[in-house]
Amino acid sequence: MSFVVTIDGPSAAGKSTVAREVAARLGFLYVDTGALYRALALKLGAGGGSVEDAEGIERMLAATRLDLSGSPAEPHVWLDGEDVSGRIRTPEVSELSSRVAALPAVRRWLVRLQRSLSERGPVVGEGRDLGTVVFPDAAVKIYLDADPLTRARRRAAELEGRGIRVPLEQVLEEIDQRDRRDRTRAHSPLRAAEGAVVIESSRLGPGAVVEEVLRVIRAHPGCPPPAGGPRTGSPPPGPSPRSGD
Repeated sequence: MSFVVTIDGPSAAGKSTVAREVAARLGFLYVDTGALYRALALKLGAGGGSVEDAEGIERMLAATRLDLSGSPAEPHVWLDGEDVSGRIRTPEVSELSSRVAALPAVRRWLVRLQRSLSERGPVVGEGRDLGTVVFPDAAVKIYLDADPLTRARRRAAELEGRGIRVPLEQVLEEIDQRDRRDRTRAHSPLRAAEGAVVIESSRLGPGAVVEEVLRVIRAHPGCPPPAGGPRTGSPPPGPSPRSGD
């Protein structure tokens, strides 16, 4: 495993914005784990599958190729050779992905994929269990948090920026439900990893959070020197783990 930075935290805490900018500034590979779960949710929903069908989930995973490419500013998600970067950002896919993410088979499959991505070089990854489960030996662990109302406002603004209008009250309820699922699930519940630096961002702008994360990373004695530019990952479609590997 190369030099890995994990940024975990609840939904709409600002992980994606911060991780993308940090990866770009350092020239590291950006790994959006939420996008990986969304891609699997998209495939499950499009195929008429159910989260209750364990055998169907296993068959789907065995027939799935999933990869990331692009720069931190323009990340792309490739599902079975197709760029699904835009299709995975709908509220429907987001809601289904939270249930897909609770499935042990899915989490095991994606742990293998995420670890394989770290073999490409230094990584900044963001998710919910990177520092606790996927990369327990990561060089730097960050836990980014914010109060639910702040996170709901951020998510509503993000959706509106994509032309999707959702009432703030509905977004807040969805975030509360996601928090409960993430924190109480039996497998890989959301929590700050041991040794993680906790950053409460409710009253901080993205720029201030980025600078604090960069300060922590650069203080690590093993931090590699900045690369010439943001790494773009491998061309699609890259290898994905097969169920049962």
